[in-house]
Amino acid sequence: MAQLLQPEKGTPETGTTDPRILRSRRMLMDSLGRLLKKKEFEDISVQEIADDATLNRATFYLHYPDKNALLQAMTEARFRDLIKRRAITFTDCHGALRAIALGVCDYLAETTGCPSQLARMSLEGSIIPVVEGMFKEGLALHGTAPRVDTALLATTAAWAVFGAARRWFQTTNRVPAEEMAATIETVVSPVLFGASQQLESGNTEAPLV
Repeated sequence: MAQLLQPEKGTPETGTTDPRILRSRRMLMDSLGRLLKKKEFEDISVQEIADDATLNRATFYLHYPDKNALLQAMTEARFRDLIKRRAITFTDCHGALRAIALGVCDYLAETTGCPSQLARMSLEGSIIPVVEGMFKEGLALHGTAPRVDTALLATTAAWAVFGAARRWFQTTNRVPAEEMAATIETVVSPVLFGASQQLESGNTEAPLV
């Protein structure tokens, strides 16, 4: 998982390196962000997003199937921006796990403190799928034992990271985010890596995640 969040020529939320496509998608994300400060997500139409971005409706659908997909892409972009802002380097799988945990802590702190409607949206629905996707990418690169359900493993780890980070955020006089990220790494590592390692070592009693 060492390569999980390293800058790439194309990112999962864009899937392309074409500057024109990247520009259009960024314009749509920025448009949705502005509209969320004025009204509820449910009340925002694709046409409004396109108009605010000075693009036509057909262009919107060239990039996203619906506004929910755009919201997910915007969430992922914001999350990855937080990771980059920390200037974190990844030397191993555990370093990537800590980086993700730190990113979730930052995301909770910044989004919850945002005065826009985005702050009132379900954080579980926006950030957990992004984290889950990152874990899936990392597990694909890292490799797991044949008997391990990587999809379920990624989901379990994503919820564990988010749950721990949310509890940290809701705690008064909380420790620094960096310290909490290290704690989350310690707690989640056995979940994320333990099953595969035990199966590879021949432990037939290992839990199958």
